[in-house]
Amino acid sequence: MIDILNGYLIQHKSISIPGLGTIYVERLPAMNDFTNRQIHPPSYRFRFDKYFDAPDKDFFTFLAAHRQIPEYEAIKQYNEFAYELRNSIRQEDRFTWPDVGVLSKDISGEINFESATAPSLLQPVAANRVIRQDAPHALLVGEQETTTQQMSEILNEGTYVEKESWWTYALILFAIALCILFFHFFRFGGKLESFGGQ
Repeated sequence: MIDILNGYLIQHKSISIPGLGTIYVERLPAMNDFTNRQIHPPSYRFRFDKYFDAPDKDFFTFLAAHRQIPEYEAIKQYNEFAYELRNSIRQEDRFTWPDVGVLSKDISGEINFESATAPSLLQPVAANRVIRQDAPHALLVGEQETTTQQMSEILNEGTYVEKESWWTYALILFAIALCILFFHFFRFGGKLESFGGQ
């Protein structure tokens, strides 16, 4: 019976036990492990909800098909299984459900559930960070989609960088020298002797 119940639990992600509650399968997403440069695969764990304990009609159809018995007989056998399970927990304080977890009773009589670690069929994958300079990709700017190349062209459009060359500096120095020369001629009356020694 447990193997059939495990099969139903894996396929339908939940199974309800009358008088106890429901066991759910929860998927945990893949996780990054930056220190070891790995990505761990998604994993699964089981969760117990003691407030909902009514099985679906589809469950009894599934159980009847796998046990090859009429549906009313499947309902009867499953209710007997649930009753024995509740008695087992009350008398022994715990029931180990293979590959799912342990149902136990605490001091106050409440049912607790410890999930078994579901075996992972996948292995961690190596994850090396790749940084590409100037790799084109799509960007959303406001309501418009553009690429990184178009955005860099738009941003660089308004800036004008003036090319500097050596002759600009030479022309400035020539103009300063010419001003000094005119000042000198103006001061001494434009005579050539003003440049020589006395």
